[in-house]
Amino acid sequence: MNKVAEILKEKNFRFNKQFGQNFITDSNLLDAMVADSGITNDDVVVEIGAGAGTLTRAIAKVAKKVISFEIDRNLKEILDVTLNDLQNVQVIFKDIMKVSDKEIKDLTCGNYKVVANLPYYITTPIIMRFLECDFKPKSLTIMVQKEVAERLASKAGSSDYGAITAAVELYSTAKITRIVDKNNFYPIPKVDSSIIRLDIDDNKFSCDKNKVKQIIKAAFAMRRKTLVNNLMTLGFTRDKIEETLTNLGMDTRIRGEVLNVNDFILLAEKLL
Repeated sequence: MNKVAEILKEKNFRFNKQFGQNFITDSNLLDAMVADSGITNDDVVVEIGAGAGTLTRAIAKVAKKVISFEIDRNLKEILDVTLNDLQNVQVIFKDIMKVSDKEIKDLTCGNYKVVANLPYYITTPIIMRFLECDFKPKSLTIMVQKEVAERLASKAGSSDYGAITAAVELYSTAKITRIVDKNNFYPIPKVDSSIIRLDIDDNKFSCDKNKVKQIIKAAFAMRRKTLVNNLMTLGFTRDKIEETLTNLGMDTRIRGEVLNVNDFILLAEKLL
């Protein structure tokens, strides 16, 4: 990383807080993250945020091809230096949230994995962008804020469990692979991070996922309220909801955080 730091200084690069830029500095950590992702030399990998190219290089050592989306064009001069000797890397200066599903398919042939050190401020939208797209990756291995990883991998009934947990579980199986000390980044962020891997299985649950997500979103609208009160925001009467819960063998006084994905699927099937 010393070489990269020298290049950043030489090019007078200024970190942009708007983009949540914190680059990984430990080469062993970079290799470990790639190992956690399970990528092979047959894989096409989409990276979100090339940064200074450190993770990009680590991925490129193993993957067949790396397609890295970077929002900050000010990094082009740096990436031209740090990635100039790699033939299997394509950097596209574009906001990943503005990349169409068709563009992803055309670039990857619809068969790819995601590996990324995600900026904290847009973690959830990026995760859902890939889980909900028409051409889903086989997996996402991402560096995120430690508490976000704990939320994504939590179980029903725990304090960390929420709408994003249930939504992610609809599409994938989440596993935290390692906790990462904040001192492994430059500049150093305020909190520690974790690497989490989401293995995607679009057929994990046979249901109308849009309807299920509608129920999940309503169930967690206000955590202090009961499930009945939250679901009434969808236009159902109290009697209808309580009758449905009773028929499903659920307590009418429960809150959304005690329900697992299968419970939400049953509710969606009965109510919507």
